[in-house]
Amino acid sequence: MSREVHVRFCERLEVKSLGPTLPHISGKDRNGNFTVKRRTIRKRMRAKLRAIKQQLYQRMHDPVAQTGEWLKSVVQGYFNYHAVPGNSGSLRVYRVRVIRLWRRALLRRSQKHRLIWTRMHRLAERWVPKPRPLHPYPERRFAASHLR
Repeated sequence: MSREVHVRFCERLEVKSLGPTLPHISGKDRNGNFTVKRRTIRKRMRAKLRAIKQQLYQRMHDPVAQTGEWLKSVVQGYFNYHAVPGNSGSLRVYRVRVIRLWRRALLRRSQKHRLIWTRMHRLAERWVPKPRPLHPYPERRFAASHLR
């Protein structure tokens, strides 16, 4: 298949290249040394949070444990992809926003405002995982495959 035919085929299917999801930025590590950091693109995080919000509103009247299990798998899947060194701040923000969305959905279940933050924190500790770096630093990753 020629390149022109391939391009027309992809345009017809509306195939879009996602491009990089973690752009590189310069920053400093704990010791004050220069390091390359990677951050989640805000647009992609907002899109994922919008999708979670929509799903939470559809699952509003499901049991809390069932919604918690679903939320746990969704958040862990997001962390599995985005948990690279230098992106922990974005992951903490993502977790906090997911907890707020879940609380808002739980508050809309009835007209009683009885979900206090201490109970919500207990639910979050139980169901929403905390971010931790799951991927090694690049120099450690490359050192394993490119021995010197």
